[in-house]
Amino acid sequence: MSPINFNQLLEQSVDELSNPDSLHGLCHEHNDGDPLPSGPVLAEIIDLCRTIIFPGFYGKSTVNNRTLPYHMGVNIERLFPLLTGQIMAGLCFNPNTGGECMCASSIHEKAQCIAAKFIQALPELRKILATDVEAAYNGDPAAESYGEVISCYPVIKAISNYRIAHELLLLGVPIIPRIITEMAHSETGIDIHPAASIGHHFTIDHGTGVVIGATCIIGNYVKLYQGVTLGARSFPLDESGNPIKGIPRHPILEDNVIVYSNATVLGRITIAKGTIIGGNLWVTRSTSPGEIRLQSTGQDSTCKDRKESKDKAWKTNEAPNSEADDHTKQ
Repeated sequence: MSPINFNQLLEQSVDELSNPDSLHGLCHEHNDGDPLPSGPVLAEIIDLCRTIIFPGFYGKSTVNNRTLPYHMGVNIERLFPLLTGQIMAGLCFNPNTGGECMCASSIHEKAQCIAAKFIQALPELRKILATDVEAAYNGDPAAESYGEVISCYPVIKAISNYRIAHELLLLGVPIIPRIITEMAHSETGIDIHPAASIGHHFTIDHGTGVVIGATCIIGNYVKLYQGVTLGARSFPLDESGNPIKGIPRHPILEDNVIVYSNATVLGRITIAKGTIIGGNLWVTRSTSPGEIRLQSTGQDSTCKDRKESKDKAWKTNEAPNSEADDHTKQ
């Protein structure tokens, strides 16, 4: 092929790739002066938030009670403008002004207000994340200290990103919360949608492959194992055959629920208080309080056996020995 033919081929490709008809929904048309979300800056924001919430474990390791106010002030002072810029980028990238056109100064002022409210919420975020650390430590006999849990356990990285993102979502920030939880997804293999609602003392053992959908509601003292999916079973469709968005479609897990590895819980069902879901189960119907669902082996077991096994499971964090057919309980 001659150089002329190469040039013609390249020019044709440029024309076709630049055709607006081929870019519907695939191109973000940037306006001059509008900031764009930045992955590296958001990563720095997450590092700063982890440093503020867990001082000494993240950021500078020379923190002590005497120097803590100084380090905290420096980190907050650094966090505020970075967070303001990224919130502004989210507002510009995905504007939601109710049809009202906002000037750059108004958007910046709104972003500053949201950033200040987020920083004001950091003490409460630390309190609830402290319960997650406690749950991870108490739930794993291999954990030797809170410091090990904070420094090493993927659930703490994932749940801290989730709780930061969830707070920003509650404050009305577009797109940035989802980027933050996807950063944790890439880092840990744990996929938690920022819109999910999760109570205190939450933990995930091992963690890899866990999926928690956007409309999930999770109570207090809930424990998941690796490979658990809390997903949607089906989607109501609109007149065009497309899924209707924004409707509750994921499970509700009440307090003190345990879901063992590779279980799949689908649809807007309620996993009642104290339920234990065994590994490798497909659950699409609600449970009753204190129920145990395990794979059937064709062997019978009495309610007394199940209760004793369940009591042992709560004390030792081991899987109960009793067997119950998932379908017979539904």
